[in-house]
Amino acid sequence: MFKNLTVYKILNGWTQSLEAMESALDADRFVSCGATQEKSVGWTEPRGEAHGPLVESVAGQRILKLMIETKAVPSSTVREKAQEEADQIEANTGRKPGKKHMKELREDALLALLPQAFPRNTSVWVWIDLAHGWLVTDASSQGKSDEVVTALVKAFNDLSLTLLQTSITPQTAMTRWLSAVTDDEVDGAAPGGFSIERECELKSGDEEKSVVKFNRHNLATDEVRKHIVEGKLPTRLAMSWEGRIGFVLTESMQLKKLAFLEGVFDDRADDGESGFDADVALTTGELQKLIPELIEALGGEIEPGGALPDAPTSGVSIATDGQSDPLQEKDRLLVTGADKDRNPGSLQGG
Repeated sequence: MFKNLTVYKILNGWTQSLEAMESALDADRFVSCGATQEKSVGWTEPRGEAHGPLVESVAGQRILKLMIETKAVPSSTVREKAQEEADQIEANTGRKPGKKHMKELREDALLALLPQAFPRNTSVWVWIDLAHGWLVTDASSQGKSDEVVTALVKAFNDLSLTLLQTSITPQTAMTRWLSAVTDDEVDGAAPGGFSIERECELKSGDEEKSVVKFNRHNLATDEVRKHIVEGKLPTRLAMSWEGRIGFVLTESMQLKKLAFLEGVFDDRADDGESGFDADVALTTGELQKLIPELIEALGGEIEPGGALPDAPTSGVSIATDGQSDPLQEKDRLLVTGADKDRNPGSLQGG
């Protein structure tokens, strides 16, 4: 169900009944793209049942699903068709179309070609945990996350969200953990039930922005530590928790490549509707334990409106335990219903 995690905090004690949520989302129920429409975004049934509920409640957890459909025509094809029209106009009139006319021809060409384009559908799960005050999406990119936030604040005028922030940034914590590993031994470098696995990405902060990636590689080596000392900071690190969940932690506090490990879903029901309920209950139940432990491993949560420290400069000047940790203002996102008309691309969360 969830392949990625981005965690937002719900502000001001927001809550709504299932009936009120259903009514709000129904106004934006997903409808496929029209013949000349490039994109359609809307809410669809989490269970996949036509005309079913748009909000599901399982074990007290609210589950939503946003559908995004796009149709694209290769720009080269649009240009070719527009040029054919321009050549025909020149042949008939003896005049070449100007820039403004060519722009109109390209727009007309796109509209003519869109009905032949195949639609591409992607969906994003949304999990609302009112008890913890979390709203979690499995968006795979910042752009998809912005789509979800925009759709949510459009539906719920009084909803306010901010990205979850911790006292220690993920980048600083990952740097500490990788710096703490000993030769051929990564056990114990990460706190609590977390373990470092065999994948990471290091990136320099200089003008060259050089990147070093390790895949299926032992990270307890002098080579990794040398890169950190030279100023390359971790942007991604593969980890596991309690032998139950594997994931890649990113510098922006996203969890990528989320995977439930062998044995976690052994008791899951395999039949239809109860299978959906079991998936939701097991998935959210495990994540309700993982997320608080990850927050603790990152020094605890910064409450919305709390002070933000300065940004880190290199892997050799990391704050020690108990000290404030680097966190930039640009990493904080606050979205309310009043922001619904903002450009989604401007909602930067890290």
